[in-house]
Formats: sequence, structure tokens, C-alpha cells
Amino acid sequence: MANLYDEFQWRGIVYDATEGLGDVLAKERVTAYIGFDPTASSLHVGNLLPMTALARLQRFGHTPIAIAGGGTGMIGDPSGKSQERSLLSREQIEENLAGIKPQLARFLDFERAGNPARVVNNADWLGAIDLLSFLRDAGKYFTVNYMLQKESVSRRLESEEGISYTEFSYLLLQAYDFLQLFDRYGCTLQMGGSDQWGNITAGIDLIRKLRAKKAHGLVMPLVTMASGVKFGKTEAGTIWLDPARTSPFRFYQFWLNTDDRDVIPYLKYFTFLERGPIEEIEHATASEPEKREAQRVLAREVTTLVHGAEPLARAEQASSVLFGEDIATLSVDEVLAVFEDVPSSEVSGAAFEHAGLGIVDLLADPRVQLAPSKSEARRLVQSGGVYVNNRRVTDVQMRLTRDQAIGGRLFVLRKGQKQNHLVRLT
Repeated sequence: MANLYDEFQWRGIVYDATEGLGDVLAKERVTAYIGFDPTASSLHVGNLLPMTALARLQRFGHTPIAIAGGGTGMIGDPSGKSQERSLLSREQIEENLAGIKPQLARFLDFERAGNPARVVNNADWLGAIDLLSFLRDAGKYFTVNYMLQKESVSRRLESEEGISYTEFSYLLLQAYDFLQLFDRYGCTLQMGGSDQWGNITAGIDLIRKLRAKKAHGLVMPLVTMASGVKFGKTEAGTIWLDPARTSPFRFYQFWLNTDDRDVIPYLKYFTFLERGPIEEIEHATASEPEKREAQRVLAREVTTLVHGAEPLARAEQASSVLFGEDIATLSVDEVLAVFEDVPSSEVSGAAFEHAGLGIVDLLADPRVQLAPSKSEARRLVQSGGVYVNNRRVTDVQMRLTRDQAIGGRLFVLRKGQKQNHLVRLT
């Protein structure tokens, strides 16, 4: 690509941008920032697009700044929210910032010669300014009419809950952030999601009014899923970057299950693969979509970026076990590692002694609930939709005994291709 702007456009990252930004990025080295709210102790897959955008910016020779919003986090951004956020304590925010910074460090190079990345906390300046100074230095340059026109404000005003003065002031705080970064680091570009356009242009206006300089903004599309489900949300909840919240195995599976309609855009958004390889994958997917090669490449690339090569290898091994037939050869600990995110229940081992427990009874057991009734359990077995330790069961009279359990302690039940349940013998 000739320059960063061309790269962003090819990847579908440019939703809107200020006039002339393409020329600036082609001719100059700029400093740019994106803000990350410390609303939790981990970022999630919804944050990956801005994270990779900053990393791409750095690879093209520009200087990235990530704001971990310890100051604005005390207020809460109303953008894209239908109701006010719960306010966090300073201690909670500090704890969350401690979890977020190492995740940003996986994408940004803080030692790079010429354009090292920075992570800064806007509490450093927002926490030190007094109200009267803030109103004089920033507030006087924005009319209420101007603020009411911003989508993040107008949308909330139309809701039943409305917007508090606290969140109403968020736009001013973010604009002040841009001014501070301009003064401290020569930052002239702010990027974010498309719902941030109003906040970003407010900062551009403040720099123009107070410093008589031109700054720029670029917003990216809000990522969606073709299925209509919000990106990053699953039946099991949010997909976090913290391996303690979302295991690398489940993280890998999330990307592996990407819809065919989404997988090529996601390869452009979330990986650093070049145009040639992505276009080759796109052609291969169009001709042989059943091989799902694009999904495998996507899962490998993003899991490596977020978690590293070793967790990827374990996730791939676990994935092959999950859909293979050699699960009975694994140890109890290995099975528990593979299926750590799978629902489980404890059943008395005595039920599996002697004649054992019937498969129909186990499927319909209230603790297991893979079938709502015994009659439905029979139909599932007869239709070939039930697996025990990855082997299909078709005999409704089958009885399970302890010696059939993995290590004498575990049964892995599966309904269909995806619904697993772990039975632990006590």
C-alpha cells in the first residue's frame, strides 16, 4: 500500500474521516491516539479493531498513543449507550487499568526506534484540573446548542432516561484530552469507532480555536456479525482478551465459528496478512467454502496475536480432540483442560457400578438436561444425534459403567455437533 490511509481503505476501516487526512498520512509522520475505557479489567474482541488500527499506524512509521481513560472512566461515555453507566470507584479503575495495559502491549511496540508507542492515563491531567479552570479553558468554547447536536447526546435526550449532566460533560472531557495530547506530544489525529465522531470533532474544534492548528479525525465502522448478533457476544457471554475470563480454546473456537459472510472482512480487520494472501484465501473460500480454510487462518492469526504461539498450539490440539475419536486416550486432566468451558454436573459414581446407568436416563437427568424427557432422549439416540466420549451412540438400551468413563471419572456427552456436557463421577 502507498500509505496508511490506502491500507485502511482497502481493509474497510474508514467509515468517515476529516478532509485531507489521506494526503497528510501520505506526506507526514503523525502522532495519533485512540481511547480505551477501563470499564473492566480486560479488553474484549470489540476492542480489537482500534488496537490493530494503532498497530498498523505504527508499522507505517507513525506514532501511536493509547489512552487508558482513568479520568474519563470516572464519568462514562454516553456514546452508543441507551442508559447511564454505573460509576466505578478509583480503586476499580486502577485495577482495570492494570489489566488493560499488558493487553495493549501485545499490539504496540514501546521500544521501536523513531516512533515508540505510549500508553497514557488521562487522569494525569483531568484529575489535576479544577472545575473553574476547566470551564474557562474548555467549556466556554462550546455552546449548549453545539453539544445538543452531537448524536451521543441527542439520542440519549430522546430516551426515557435522558442524560445526566455528568455524562453530558463527557464530550468536553474528550475534547480536552485531544488538546492535552496535542500540547504534550504533538498529537494531530484521533481515531475511534463511528459512534465517536461527535467527540472527535469537538476536540478538533477546540484545537482550532485555542491553538489555531488543524487536527484530524478518522472513525472506523462498528463491527457487526452477519447473523445479526452483536459482535463478540455468544451464548456464553462476552469474548474477553484475558485468558482467565475467556480461555484461549474458547477464544480460538469463536473465530473458527465465523460466518462465511464475515470471514474475509474479519481477516482484513483483525489480522496483519497482506493483500495477496487474503485475496488467495478469498478465492479458495469462494470455490471450496466447505473446507473453511479462511476460518482456520483467521482463528490461528488472531489467537496468536492475543495469546501467543503456545496457547494457539494447545487450542488447536484441543479442537482436534473435540471433534476427533481419540478422546478416550486422554488423561482426566487433559480432558478437563479441553472442556473447561463446557457445562458440567456431578453424578454419583455408584449409579455406574454393576449394570451401569442407561444412556436415556442420563440424557434426561435434570442435572444434565441434554434432553427434556426420556422420550426425547430416545429420539435423539435413535436419530444418531448423541455421542459419548466422541463416539456416536445409536442403541437406546446402552448402559454406561465406570470402566467406560475416562480415567474412571468422566463422560463427555455431546448432542449434535456443538452442545457438550461433562459428567463427573463422584
